[in-house]
Amino acid sequence: MIPVLPALAGLALLVSATGARSAEPIQPQDADIGAEVAVGPSAAAARVSDWVAASHDNHGLPYVIIDKTTASLLMFDAAGKPIAQVPVLIGIAVGDDATPGIGTKNLAEIGPAEKTTPAGRFLAKFGRPIGKERILWVDYATSVAIHPIPPGASRKERRRERMLSPTPADNRITFGCINVPQAFYTKSVRPAFRKKGGYVYILPDTKPIEVVFPRLRVQPLIEGAAH
Repeated sequence: MIPVLPALAGLALLVSATGARSAEPIQPQDADIGAEVAVGPSAAAARVSDWVAASHDNHGLPYVIIDKTTASLLMFDAAGKPIAQVPVLIGIAVGDDATPGIGTKNLAEIGPAEKTTPAGRFLAKFGRPIGKERILWVDYATSVAIHPIPPGASRKERRRERMLSPTPADNRITFGCINVPQAFYTKSVRPAFRKKGGYVYILPDTKPIEVVFPRLRVQPLIEGAAH
């Protein structure tokens, strides 16, 4: 699992001899996170962040990358500057597609195999509230949103403990939504996405990354043209 990295790339991103990015450990600043050691973004997350930055695929909006394999979220501002890296909770089931019609089902009707966090590129915006608070919907049609751990979450699920654990193995617990630390949501996500929204790039569990993000295939051409 990856705790908060307040200045992910600006302070600590390095390029290794293999070309993969890593981050030096940084003490977390978020009271929601208790882990002491941080690891950097995966090679897949670094590849997507490079592509978005080079192609301006975010269209001048803030964006986040959800890496399901490491149960982490990387956030960038509208200019592509890294803001933070935090642990997340994701859907129980391994998978990259939402079940057709799942957005119309009650929670009790959703089976274990349907509780996936779908992979893809989404334009997320605040919209229809749940309870009294407006929600940052990643994909309203499939009821996937980014939000803190719900106050009414069952204690048996141990969501906070799962988020704080040193491994991503126990971070699959939601119905498909992406749970983030409360302080991070309040201080970073809500202010950045409140007015115009932003993009969410969810990396796949099993599909090839080029299938989920076809434009990655032309990334070498973009980089070549820049030199």
